[in-house]
Parts: sequence; structure tokens; C-alpha cells
Amino acid sequence: MKILIIDDQQLVLLSLEKSLTDLGYEVISADNVVDAIEKYDAIQPNLVIVDINMSGENEGDEFPSGLEVVKHIKQTRRDKTPVMVLSGNTDEEIIIKGFDLGIDDYMKKPLSLSEIGARVKRLIGVNSESTLADNNDFDAKTRFIQNKCIGVVIPCYNEEKRLLSDEFREFAHKNLGYHLCFVNDGSKDKTLEVLQELVKGYEDHISVYDCEKNGGKAEAVRLGMLHLAKQSQFDYIGFLDADLSTDFEDFNDLASTISNSKYKMVFGSRITRMGADIEKESARAIISKTINFIIRKTLGMEIKDTQCGAKIMTKDVIENTFKNKFITKWLFDVEIFMRMKKVYGAKETKDLILEQPLKRWIHADGSKLSMKDSIKIVGQIGHIAIHYRN
Repeated sequence: MKILIIDDQQLVLLSLEKSLTDLGYEVISADNVVDAIEKYDAIQPNLVIVDINMSGENEGDEFPSGLEVVKHIKQTRRDKTPVMVLSGNTDEEIIIKGFDLGIDDYMKKPLSLSEIGARVKRLIGVNSESTLADNNDFDAKTRFIQNKCIGVVIPCYNEEKRLLSDEFREFAHKNLGYHLCFVNDGSKDKTLEVLQELVKGYEDHISVYDCEKNGGKAEAVRLGMLHLAKQSQFDYIGFLDADLSTDFEDFNDLASTISNSKYKMVFGSRITRMGADIEKESARAIISKTINFIIRKTLGMEIKDTQCGAKIMTKDVIENTFKNKFITKWLFDVEIFMRMKKVYGAKETKDLILEQPLKRWIHADGSKLSMKDSIKIVGQIGHIAIHYRN
């Protein structure tokens, strides 16, 4: 039996294609409306799975996005081919339009591969060459396609030992809407070799961007963000420290917040409070408070923690604030806010960003700046203030 899957995000297409192929179905994929209609007419599939949010080819179309495919099948051709809509769209009017056109099923992201398999089985039956065992096991039930596709930049400099953790692969395996891009910042140890091994078997969800020369964390993050921003499939792109001081659970919360809001940037904040596991060295905590006070005065914004290494943002923020090198090595986070103020205006920037408290943050030995470096930061803040004054 043939299944045509249609989505403009490669992460979704590849995950669905592998899952359904493993179940014994013949899978054909398309990433745009025109190609989808041409393939449908040519192969006459037994089932069509389409994302309702597909980009339309023409402005002002009566039916938005992927519903053009549904209209072609159900109204133009008057075929009875079952159509399953898979989408993160919660607009009731659009969903009703889909059912009015004749869709047979609607699945709201996020959803597990096992649920998709079960719905496919209900609509067209079990392929004779498969027992659907793969789709009923625990692994399929714990692997999810998110409602948005998100790229995550992870800068690495001499992180050989940290990268041996299974957390990265486990996260990529279970969260199919994510792509982890590790930026090797001219490491002198075996970081690159470890990363290359990490990618094996996960090429669709993990990649390596190699910088031959060490340019510092700021440049590693900048180049990684620009690299992912060139790919159309990502709805949002963020960055996370390789030591996972901020863990994936908290980062996923940041992603959930931005995808359900109009914010252009959501960033973590290491605020000590009840119910949160925030560990800081006492001496560093005092210095941090002093530095944060100076940063707030420089920015003119009451941000409690600019330096948390977990932020997620829209592509236009990246395009507007990452195109030029940052002037400081470690305070590029502060520069991002400064550049946003120049682009969007001070008042508008405050409305476009959200500081979200983390549930957990653990200081990782050897991963942070020394006391001496912390003192130098004050001078760098002054440099920033002068550079972005006009």
C-alpha cells in the first residue's frame, strides 16, 4: 500500500517516512503543494497525510496551505482516497474547513509515532508484510513529532568528555522535531572525533559545523545560528551550552513558550526560588549579582539574568542581530539585546522578549569563567555601552 506524505519540514518528512516504511508501507514524500498534487495524480496512493500549514503557492487562495491538496483530491478529482491532516494548527475555522472539504482524520501535534501508526491502520489496514510490531512497542510511544521544528546550536570547545553523555542522542531520538547542531570551535582535544561518532545513525537530527580556528563562544554561536537560519524548515532556532547546565527539559519549556506566543525571543533565567534546583557557587553568586546590576543599567531593561546559556528566537532576530561579529567574547548575550533595541526600538524590544525562570541549573566544573575573567567583564560592559551608544 502506498502513502503520500506532504510537509514542508524535512525533519517531519524523514521521521514519518522511516516510521511508515518500517511498518511495511511504500512511502512517497513531497515538500510543497504543487509537487504533492503532481505526485498524487501520478501514483494514486492509498492514503495521504498532509500538514495543514503547508506554504501556499499563490497569495489569496481560498483555502490555506495544505488544504489546497485536500481540495484537489476531494473536490476537483472527487476521489475517495482517505486524507489525514497532521498539524500544530489549532485555528478552529481552518480545521472545520478541512472537515468540510472531506478530510478523514485530524491529528494535532505533538503526537507519537505509535499514534500515527494506529490511525493509519484504522484508515487503510495493516500492510500484509508487517505486523505493526514496531509501532506498538514502547520506543514508538515515546518518540514524538513536535508542533514546531526547532534547531539548537551547541557550541563546543574541548568538550570531549562531556559529549560522551547519552543525553544528546536520547533527546534527538525521542524529539523528532528537533535538530542539534554542534559547533566545534577549533577544539584541540578529540571533540571533533567524538562529535562525528555522535552523528552516526542520527544524521537527520544531529549535525556538526566545524570551525577550524577557535574564535570564542560568541563567534561559534553566531556562525551556528546563521548556518541553521539558512534552512527553511526551522520555525525557531536557539542555543544551549554543551555542559547541559540548563537541561533539555527546560529548553523544551522555552520552545513551548515561544511557539505559543508572539515573543521573538524567550530566554532562561537562573533565579533561585522555591521548587527550582539552582546551584551556584556562593562567591560567584555575589559577583554575578554585581555584574547583573551593571548590565541592567547599561541595557536600560530589568533583565535579571542575561548570561544564561539557553535562548530561543525567531529567524528575523537572528538575521538582524547575528550578521556582524560581536565585539566581546563572552558578553554577546548582552550585545544581542543591544542590537535588538537598535532594530526594534527600546519599548518594542521589551515587549518582544520574555525571561523565563528555569526549573534547574547546575554549575558544571570547568565550564565557566574564572574569577579573573569575571572581573574583566566589567570593562567589557563599558566597551559595549560605548560601542552601542549611538
